[in-house]
Amino acid sequence: MAPKHIKYVERDGCVPSELINFTTPMKQKSISLIYNVCEYSELNEQDRHLIDEAKQATQRSYAPYSKFHVGAALLMDNGEIVTGSNQENAAFSSGTCAERSACFYAAAQYPGVPIRKIAIAAWTRLHHSAEDADELCFQGKPISPCGPCRQALLEYEALYGPIEVLLYGRDEVYILPSVSSLMPLSFTEF
Repeated sequence: MAPKHIKYVERDGCVPSELINFTTPMKQKSISLIYNVCEYSELNEQDRHLIDEAKQATQRSYAPYSKFHVGAALLMDNGEIVTGSNQENAAFSSGTCAERSACFYAAAQYPGVPIRKIAIAAWTRLHHSAEDADELCFQGKPISPCGPCRQALLEYEALYGPIEVLLYGRDEVYILPSVSSLMPLSFTEF
């Protein structure tokens, strides 16, 4: 059967849905994420120290609106540790996240020095119970960077190689081999 020639009028620049062939077979692909899970006490001394720096950085956050205090610590290739914390603003888009705060500062202070690891920690309340009233109540499960932070970190990873990711939670720590493992369908055309 010969194809029919159909005249149609575009509506708002779109092809009418009746002209789209929904029966065309598609390839199906999957994305999987492999990461390690451990307790804080199982980490090596260097990783525990980096997480401790991220936890301390949460105390320097400015989060009067969300009450969500995030800290990040970067291990640079030269051995330096650079920290950052979220800094909120009443004009929400003017604030910045801990991860971007840390990586932009690192790039400004140590141009050309690769980032090798990032540790991230967060808390939302000062204490969990009356017994630990002097302790910050860190999230039980690890948190991961937002999309813009993943994209910013990915740019440095594209320049210098993999950045290992340590996501701290009170109950467990996630260890990922790279930022790209957090963002497999990233924007990389730069």
